[in-house]
Amino acid sequence: MRLLLDTHALIWWDEDRLPRGVASRIRAADEVHVSAVTAWEIAIKSALGKIVVQGTVAEAIADYGFADLPVTIDHADAVRMLPPHHRDPFDRLLIVQAQIEGLTLMTRDPAFSDYDVKTVWG
Repeated sequence: MRLLLDTHALIWWDEDRLPRGVASRIRAADEVHVSAVTAWEIAIKSALGKIVVQGTVAEAIADYGFADLPVTIDHADAVRMLPPHHRDPFDRLLIVQAQIEGLTLMTRDPAFSDYDVKTVWG
């Protein structure tokens, strides 16, 4: 399985807070990707004081052997084609990245189920 981690999945992985089944799926995955969207979301939430982070997303990706996924023009353009079920711009970009790149999105967010995207949790 080729996974794309939602932001909370990466944070909880880093904090060793994921449910055992979720962590097992990540360990068993063929590929685990972390989007630049996640780095952007973490940077904004950290700057606003909503979360406290140690280190950078780039360092975490390298430490865990995950692959980084840049945001491309194709990803950005595809967002306009999504129905407005979910208004969060970070999540909308993650959805189109998973669709375009053929990745399964690792998330616990039920709002993703309104879209044509593969998701998994636990």
